[in-house]
Amino acid sequence: MSFLRAAADMLGSAVTPFMLIFTAAVLMFSTKREKKQEKTTAHVGFFSKNSPVRALTLALAGTLGVGNITGVTSALISGGPGAVFWMWAGSVIVIIIKYAEVYLSVLYRQRDRYGFFGGAMYYIRDGLSKRFGGRSSAFFGSVFAVLCIANSLVTGNIVQSSAASSALSPKHRIVTGAILAVLVLLSIIFGTRRIERITAYLIPPLAGVYIVITAYVIFSNLSLAGEVFCDIFSSAFSYRAVLGGAAGFCMRDAVRYGIMRGIFSNEAGCGTSPTAHASAETESPSAQGRLGIAEVVFDTPVLCTLTALVMLIADKKYALIPWNTSSDAASVTLSAFGMIGGFREILSVSIILFAYATIIAQIYYGTVAIGYLSQKKKWRVLYYILSVVCTVIGSVVSSELMWMGADALLGTMTVLNCLALLFLRRECRL
Repeated sequence: MSFLRAAADMLGSAVTPFMLIFTAAVLMFSTKREKKQEKTTAHVGFFSKNSPVRALTLALAGTLGVGNITGVTSALISGGPGAVFWMWAGSVIVIIIKYAEVYLSVLYRQRDRYGFFGGAMYYIRDGLSKRFGGRSSAFFGSVFAVLCIANSLVTGNIVQSSAASSALSPKHRIVTGAILAVLVLLSIIFGTRRIERITAYLIPPLAGVYIVITAYVIFSNLSLAGEVFCDIFSSAFSYRAVLGGAAGFCMRDAVRYGIMRGIFSNEAGCGTSPTAHASAETESPSAQGRLGIAEVVFDTPVLCTLTALVMLIADKKYALIPWNTSSDAASVTLSAFGMIGGFREILSVSIILFAYATIIAQIYYGTVAIGYLSQKKKWRVLYYILSVVCTVIGSVVSSELMWMGADALLGTMTVLNCLALLFLRRECRL
């Protein structure tokens, strides 16, 4: 527990923010414009098999979920209102990183009889082979694949199940976890290749409903919006505190939790969502990269901001946010939406459906990572069993332990992925 906390603190407070900023700066000045006109996409229809837009919905399913709702609340509880500013700052920083990793995933993807597949582990292996040799690059690709599998089980199954169980029935969390595990098992039985179709129909209406209810709450309380924005900016840069240093500590927490929950939400920089984009039937890496940028913009500046504003408005009216505690973020979020707008039930259903969509998207990522490591069916079966088991475990696991594990995994993946992007920066074209 102490080791995990130390790893999460080190990665979240210093290493990960530095790597993101440094990588973004290097990519910004080293990425060149494409000299020739790229070919257009082969399939542009929304419902066409493996269309670029359907790949985007799969990526959004992996990003839109607990991170946009309870993840934002967790960042507010731990880092204060200033965490919202650092979410915004982080999303601006990682736009170029998201473009680069999606571009490379399409550039270095593979193809089988079902279509295209790929991800960060493939451009790490194939892209770095010329510089470090085949064995070394394959090793680092394998390390990333293992991390991707672990991340899919933690941030996918455990974190999402925890939020869903808290939302539906805090007193009978294990029952909710079991029901969600059955749904996950059914998705696996019907085949991971059908996941894109599920997310294509599920994500757009879910996101639409959530935008409507949050916008309603915000516009119904516009008189408090000015105070909320003042709190966000003042808290982000405030050094006022008793006996000096405490404020610096608080600001550090705002930066850490803002950026880390931002990564958890939009997955930019950690190398997971490129797996979804690699499946698109497109001949244009840059076109898919631009869709990756749209994914970040829709996720953090839009949805995360809406959640944060609702939570901070609710705190202004009812003092609901238990600052600097280990309180359950899902319960706090539900209480806020229930008291300020009467939307507790709608939000509960939304959290469950978002969680389910994220779980099955992460299972797809994990399946691709398993395929990278081995083509033997037994390893896929074992992974599917672990996915179902972790879904049940997530319903009863400690919230603090869960978030520390997620931060440690995402931080490690982000560092490794950013190093690969730095070495492959000359491969990207705008």
